[in-house]
Amino acid sequence: MSEAQTHPDSAIRRMKTPEFVAMMGMMFATIAFSIDSMLPALPRIAQDLGLEDPNRAQLVLITFVVGLGIGTFVTGPLSDAYGRKPVIVVGAGVYILASAMAAMAPTLELLIAARLLQGLGASGGRVVSMAVLRDLYAGREMARITSFVLMIFTVFPAFAPLIGTGIIAVSSWRGIFVSFILFSVISIGWYAIRQPESLPRSARRPFRAGTIWAALRELVVQPLIRISILVQACCFSMVFATLMSVQGIYEQTYDMGEWMPLYFAGVAVLAGTSSFFNARIVMRLGMRHVITWAFGGFFLTCLLALPLTGIGGKLGFHLFVAWQVGVFFQTGFTIGNIQAMAMEHVGHIGGVASSLIQSTATILAAILATPIGLAFDGTQRPLVIGITLLCGFGLALMLLLARIERRSFA
Repeated sequence: MSEAQTHPDSAIRRMKTPEFVAMMGMMFATIAFSIDSMLPALPRIAQDLGLEDPNRAQLVLITFVVGLGIGTFVTGPLSDAYGRKPVIVVGAGVYILASAMAAMAPTLELLIAARLLQGLGASGGRVVSMAVLRDLYAGREMARITSFVLMIFTVFPAFAPLIGTGIIAVSSWRGIFVSFILFSVISIGWYAIRQPESLPRSARRPFRAGTIWAALRELVVQPLIRISILVQACCFSMVFATLMSVQGIYEQTYDMGEWMPLYFAGVAVLAGTSSFFNARIVMRLGMRHVITWAFGGFFLTCLLALPLTGIGGKLGFHLFVAWQVGVFFQTGFTIGNIQAMAMEHVGHIGGVASSLIQSTATILAAILATPIGLAFDGTQRPLVIGITLLCGFGLALMLLLARIERRSFA
């Protein structure tokens, strides 16, 4: 792999691949860290803020996701107009400011507002990082690099609940937001110092509403893009719904709340290996086949799990943990690949396309996941039923995509 890539107008110096992957992984991990480390804090937030319905504390998770989705609409087009670096750096500044506000929020309403703003700031790093990847890589090679990045994205935040638990033990849940500030300062400093701007001035597109509208029209006429958005929404909503419910299931269903951070770490480490396996097979099998098989395998797993949801005790708990591994394991074979498939044909509008695709998918995922999370009734049954339906829908979409591709080549 060469260490430089040439744009039509200028040569762009590229970091060595291991450092680039590590840096991108840390920037991607900001999202998961911002969500996962809050899991052990939810009961304490509900208690400290005097919530009559403890389930409302879950809104601290989903409002961050909504802010992430809203911000995604504009960060990509802004990066196409002004370059990748300025948008990522400004977004990090908003994220840091919102983290400070959340650390001092006296009510749930103000905490939710701060989390919404925090999601807006985090959207810069999330979307523009994908555009940077598309600037420097393409096709299956992009899918391979994305898999390595997502492996870090998955493994590092595996310890986020442990970090959150440790911070709560020495301070309070508010100290978690201070850790967000430190994490962001390190990751954005690394990017600002080491990564050259990947979009030359000659390749930039003015930020105009007409430009976004033209890009949107270009995207919606492509069946691949429409289906990829829905598939991404299914993938994200499975993860979001699980994160919203998992603390309650460990604590209320199985009386294992104090062990949740350790089990969560183990689950995430095991699930993180899927990105490694995906990187090994995607170049040979292709992205669509890998995604379809991943959905199909997990859908069968969910069907088998449905009649087992009534089992309690240690057996029921360990069955649930194994199923939880499956939820996150399949994301290593699906999310990175479907994103790469969508971006492969829209490199000329990379930032706008990344924004529109990811924003729509994220907001749809939040809409789908919220009722599943709020349906928690002290058992794992609502979550397993909801995930089964989402996985089945994702599989149906991938089979539909295969039919469309066969017709186009017929």
